[in-house]
Amino acid sequence: MNKNNIQLGTISVMILVAALSRLLPHPNNFTAVGAMALFGVAYISNKKWAFLIPTFALWVSDILLNNIIYRQYYPEFTLNPGTLLTTYLPFALIVLMGLFTLKKVNITNVLGTSLAASVIFFLVSNFFVWYHSINFPQTVLGLMACYYQAIPFFWNTLAGDLFFVGVLFGGYELAKRRFSVLSVQ
Repeated sequence: MNKNNIQLGTISVMILVAALSRLLPHPNNFTAVGAMALFGVAYISNKKWAFLIPTFALWVSDILLNNIIYRQYYPEFTLNPGTLLTTYLPFALIVLMGLFTLKKVNITNVLGTSLAASVIFFLVSNFFVWYHSINFPQTVLGLMACYYQAIPFFWNTLAGDLFFVGVLFGGYELAKRRFSVLSVQ
C-alpha cells in the first residue's frame, strides 16, 4: 500500500469515527460535524474526496441515527428536503470555506475557521428551521425569535466544533509524529 493510500485511509477512518461519535449520548449539537468538514478539507489533497468522504460519513451517521436512535422517539421522522437542507447545506458551506481558509494548517487558521464554521452552521441551519416551521411567523421578527431561541444550541455547536477540531487535528498531528508514513511528502 502506498503512502497516499495510507494517509487517505487513516484520515477517512478518523472522519468516520468522528461521525459515528454522534451515536453516543451527547448534549444537543455537541458533535463533530463541523470538525469533520474542516479536517477533511485540510488534510485530503484531492478536493473532490475532501468533500465526499466527510459527507458520506455524515450521511452514514444520519442513517444510523434516524433508523436506530430517533426512530423510537419519532416514528414518523423522515429525512425530507427541509431536514437535509438544515444539515447538509451548512456542511457544504463549511467545506467550501475551509477550501479557502485552511490552505495552511496552523492553530490560528484552524481555530478561526472552526469559529466561523459554528457561526455558518448556526445561521444557515436555523434559517431553515424558521423557514419550515409552523412555530415561528414567517417574518423578520419570527426569524430573529428563532435565532434567539437557538442560542443555547449555538454554544454547544461552538464547544463541539472546538473540541472535535482539537481531537481530529491534534490527533492526526500526533500520529504524523509517531508514524512517518502519515507525514506530507
